[in-house]
Amino acid sequence: MRSSSSLGIVAVLSGALAAAGLVLAPGAAAVSPGAATATYDCGMWGGGGATLTATQSGTAATVTLTSAVKTPVAVGADRIDATLVLAKAGGGTRVFAGKKNPALAANQAVTIGPLGGTVASGDSLDSFFAGTALKMVIFGVTVNCDALTSQSPGPFVFG
Repeated sequence: MRSSSSLGIVAVLSGALAAAGLVLAPGAAAVSPGAATATYDCGMWGGGGATLTATQSGTAATVTLTSAVKTPVAVGADRIDATLVLAKAGGGTRVFAGKKNPALAANQAVTIGPLGGTVASGDSLDSFFAGTALKMVIFGVTVNCDALTSQSPGPFVFG
């Protein structure tokens, strides 16, 4: 009897350890790649390379953008009202918007975000070329930026 009892305890402990391993295992990334680069032209405000970083939690997603465009004056935290449009593979767009930025010193590269938006599983989002891709309103001045390149290494694909 002792041996079957010991086997039962071992089986229960093994099952518990396996379940704990599943709980503690890291989840798969919901969006891939997590970061990409693209080039934007913001007219008289300048332009150049930008790094976009995406995250996802269910259907909620965020994108943070760090641009080569520099602010000529200091800008306080959460003072840039921004809208980023990304093209959806197969047609349509997804919009990420918000008034979220760190405090920026004069002549510092502009970082905005995280900008919030909604995505669906399987969405493949890339640079938007059919109009203004990025709009920022800073102290009442609108800065429109056009995407000049697709994202590298590729579009954001949401899980």
